[in-house]
Amino acid sequence: MSAFTFDADLLDNQEHLVSGDPSGMLRAVASSAAQVRVSYRASVDAGLSRLAGEGRPRAVVVAGMGGSGIAGDVMAAVCGPGAALPIVTVRSHRLPGWVGAADLVIAVSCSGRTEETLSAATEAVRRGSRLLAVGGAKSPLAEVARQARGLFVPVATTGQPRANLWALSVPLVVAAAALGLAEAEEKNFEDTARSLEDIAHRCRPGSESFINPGKTLAAELAGSVPTIWGSSPLAAVAAYRLACQLNENAKYPAIWGEIPEAGHNQVMALEGPLAGRDIFADEETAALRVLVFRDTDEHPRVAKQREAALRLAHDRGVRTSEMVAQGVHPLERLASLIEVSDYASVYLALGYGIDPTPVASISEIKARISH
Repeated sequence: MSAFTFDADLLDNQEHLVSGDPSGMLRAVASSAAQVRVSYRASVDAGLSRLAGEGRPRAVVVAGMGGSGIAGDVMAAVCGPGAALPIVTVRSHRLPGWVGAADLVIAVSCSGRTEETLSAATEAVRRGSRLLAVGGAKSPLAEVARQARGLFVPVATTGQPRANLWALSVPLVVAAAALGLAEAEEKNFEDTARSLEDIAHRCRPGSESFINPGKTLAAELAGSVPTIWGSSPLAAVAAYRLACQLNENAKYPAIWGEIPEAGHNQVMALEGPLAGRDIFADEETAALRVLVFRDTDEHPRVAKQREAALRLAHDRGVRTSEMVAQGVHPLERLASLIEVSDYASVYLALGYGIDPTPVASISEIKARISH
C-alpha cells in the first residue's frame, strides 16, 4: 500500500498550503497573467515584427525540453490545423535532417542553458537556418543568437521552467502573428491575461474546495489513474500539459491522448483490470478516471466520439470528468484549460503532503549523465 494518503481537508488548511509549498508553486501559477503581459511587451521590444519582412519560412521548428518545449505545442495550437506551414517541436539534441536555410528554428530554454536546446540551436546556425531564441538574458543561448545575428527575446522567469509557461510561449505566438500564421493582436493577449486573472481568483488558496475548480479537480483525480483526453489538437495540448504537471508537481502518473486517436487504442483500458473499483476489496486500489478537455472548436465526428466514449466509460463503471474551454481566441481557450489544471496539479500534491516544486529524479538523471 502507498505511504501517501490524499487528505482533502488539507486543501482548505491555509497553514498547510503555505508550509507545504515553501517554494511558492501556487504563487507561480497565479503569476500567469503577469507573464502574458510582460512577455508580450518583451516580444514587441525585441522586434519580432521584423519577421514579417523576412519572408515566410518553409517550416517552423521549435527546439525545447520539458516546460520550455511545450511552447512549441502552444504555438501550433494557436495557429491551428489550417496553418500555412508545418510547426514541429523537437525535444532532442538533433534537428530533423530536412531542416535547412529555408526554415525558421525557434530555440526555447527558460535558463538559456539547456543542453539539448543549445545543441539544436547551434546546429541550426551551422545549417544556415534563421534563428529566434527565447530564454534567460545573458545566457549561452542569448550568445548563440547574438553570434548568428538572430532575434532574441529575454524573458524574466523565476523558479522551475514549468512555472513559466506563458512567459516562454507568448513570444512564439507573437512570432506566429508576425509571420501571418495566426491572428493575435495586443487585445487577444490582454483578454487572455484577464481570463487567467479570473481563474486565479477562483482557484486561490483561500477559496474553499466546494467552489474552487482547481481543488475540485484535484480531489477528483486523487487515488485514480488519470486518463486525459483532448477533443481537438488545442485541447490535446492542455491534456499533455496536465499529464506533465501531474508528473512533476504531484509526482503522479497520468496518461494523455487526443480524440479520435484515443478511441482507437486507449479506450480499451475501459475494460481492463483498472476499469472500476471493487467495493468489496480489502484495500483501496487505483482505478481509471477519464478526464475530457472539450474545445468549442470540435470536429462534428469528434464530438460524437467524445460523447460515445464518456457513455462507454459510465457503462463500465469508470468515473469521468469534463472541462470545457472558455473564450473565443485559441490562446484564451487554451489558457482556460491549462490554468485550472495547473492549479489542480499543485493542489493534488499538497493533498498528498508532497512539496510540488522539487524534481529530485530529474536532477539525479542529469547528475548521472554528467559524469
